[in-house]
Amino acid sequence: MKNYKYYLENLDCANCAKKIEDEIKKDNRFSSVIVNFSTLTLSFKTEMDNPFKEIFKIIKKVEPNVLVYKEKYEQNKQDGELLRFVLAVIILGISFLIKNEFVKEIMIIICYLLLMYKTFIKAVKKIVQSHNVDENALICISAIGAYILSEHMEGLMVLLLYVLGKILEDKAVNKSRNSIKDLVELKTSYANLKVNKQIKEVKSEELAINDLIVVKKGELIPVDGVVVKGNTFVDTSGLTGESTLKEVKENEQVLSGYINKGDAIEIKVEKSYFDSTAYKILELTLNATNNKAKTETFVSKIASYYTPIVLILAVIIGAFLPLITNISYSDSIYRALTFLVISCPCAIAISVPLSYFAGIGASSRKKILVKGSNYLDALTKCDAVVFDKTGTLTIGSFLLQKINVYSDKYTKDDVIRIASMGEVFSTHPIARLILNENKEEINTSKVKDFREIDGKGIEFKIENDIVRVGSARLCQTNKKDNVLVMVNDEVIGGFVFDDRVKDNAKEVIRKLKEYNIKTYMFTGDNNSFAKIVADNIGIDEYKAGLLPEEKYQELENLQKKYKVMFVGDGINDAPSLVQALVGVSMGNIGSNSAIEASDIVIMNDDLEGILTMLKIAFKTKKIIMMNLIFSIGIKILILILAMLGIAHMALAVFADTGVTLLAILNSLRILKD
Repeated sequence: MKNYKYYLENLDCANCAKKIEDEIKKDNRFSSVIVNFSTLTLSFKTEMDNPFKEIFKIIKKVEPNVLVYKEKYEQNKQDGELLRFVLAVIILGISFLIKNEFVKEIMIIICYLLLMYKTFIKAVKKIVQSHNVDENALICISAIGAYILSEHMEGLMVLLLYVLGKILEDKAVNKSRNSIKDLVELKTSYANLKVNKQIKEVKSEELAINDLIVVKKGELIPVDGVVVKGNTFVDTSGLTGESTLKEVKENEQVLSGYINKGDAIEIKVEKSYFDSTAYKILELTLNATNNKAKTETFVSKIASYYTPIVLILAVIIGAFLPLITNISYSDSIYRALTFLVISCPCAIAISVPLSYFAGIGASSRKKILVKGSNYLDALTKCDAVVFDKTGTLTIGSFLLQKINVYSDKYTKDDVIRIASMGEVFSTHPIARLILNENKEEINTSKVKDFREIDGKGIEFKIENDIVRVGSARLCQTNKKDNVLVMVNDEVIGGFVFDDRVKDNAKEVIRKLKEYNIKTYMFTGDNNSFAKIVADNIGIDEYKAGLLPEEKYQELENLQKKYKVMFVGDGINDAPSLVQALVGVSMGNIGSNSAIEASDIVIMNDDLEGILTMLKIAFKTKKIIMMNLIFSIGIKILILILAMLGIAHMALAVFADTGVTLLAILNSLRILKD
């Protein structure tokens, strides 16, 4: 099956998006269908070669006003809705000064036509093409009904408030969609490709691995690669939030999204455009609301039943209220029309997804990549957090403190030389530090049967001697060195490294406890080092000397008692990151494992990001509950008042468009932090 992504226009509400999604899902030719109201995108899988016509046909059946495009483009057209609104207000104001009743009536009709123009066209298209009545039809029926009942100003008030509300609503929704504009700007559309000493401008998507590109001063690096010529300083703030410029030299890696602030450099492409860091982060963020929280899904389902129920009640009120009370049919029809205005579920349907989208947007501004609204929801339920140690609670940048020699047959240089003969084949960060201590040329001609033992170290042969370099567990000893060297069955030496605790680790652990979250540390390091770190920063419990699979097992046991967040490096801890209720990856920007295995990526490697995302998650949850209680409460109240004949149409419009607008503005408060 192929993946497809189309772009939508004129999609006015989250409930409409849900209807389109449900209708496409009914066709078994399409799978993994997601209509994302927040990003105005439709994604799906199909075996069809050109599904556009079929998708277009289905969407037109459900929502005739929605347009579909294969490619995203910037709209330049000007919407005349605001102009028509202003013109109608001016004409209405002039009509109050006119004494001739006939001229006044003509001016009021013109106001009706100006205000109803777009709404009426949408309503007719929906009725003719999909045989459904939506909020546009309800507003038109109510306004025309009020005019027929000689309530001219009531009808105009309905239209004025509705159109104004829609104009403001569109602007508010667009503001939320622009909340992740800083991430969009990480993407560049072109690259300077170097071919036979000539530079030509090509699309970033066309770059291939091992291509040479030139990045000039002020330009964005389009893909991940390694510098092959030149030294410069780069601005990494778009990815990490770090304001200090970073120096990069030849043979050093650079990531897409960095901005070159110094001299021009040549880069050898290491990853395609679609596999590069900035593109992956951008796509995951834009698609984040595809993973919908339970609250969001529940509200969408309720909204689909809400309008039909109120429509039936409106018919009952209009037809039967005069039979059981002494009110006239004119009055009962007016109350029924008021009911119709109230019935649109937009405020309920839009407030939840928009709040989650705002939460994801606020997180992205803080350099925290949240992959879905369901993970924001899950964060508020976590009552325990498990940390990996190295690179998470500690700097992860080791310093060699000491080299111990435990055998009279070997010198310090022998220990370094023997360890280096194996570590030259390893990619582990500690291997680099050991190799840096070696001052001799490394001869590997006698090395054979090299193998890495997951979570423990390495093993190889030098002629007939079996050498192990790694943990005390691998070497079966009680010695406390971080890395031990054993030849045959004798431990000949060891390396002691220092891995400093992050400056803010202690404060972050303290604040997590204020959320009533229990803290754990699972590490592969030995017990003595783990205890020092745990005691220093106030971890509740720790377990040391764990292999990756043992971390996973310990996590499973902990999950029997708690809802657990796991915070790790996204590579060795991938199984635990996937297993936890919420997996959080610290740092490792550019690592596919970090982005793919975890649910949340803290891009600047700052522990404070955990507190930030918890704060955003709880604020999002609070605002969602406020919106739901306010929206449903106001609608129920005005429905009752309308049935009793107390609420007028203007109040009904407030219950629809006004409440929707207030819910949207309330949701946008999430973006202010």
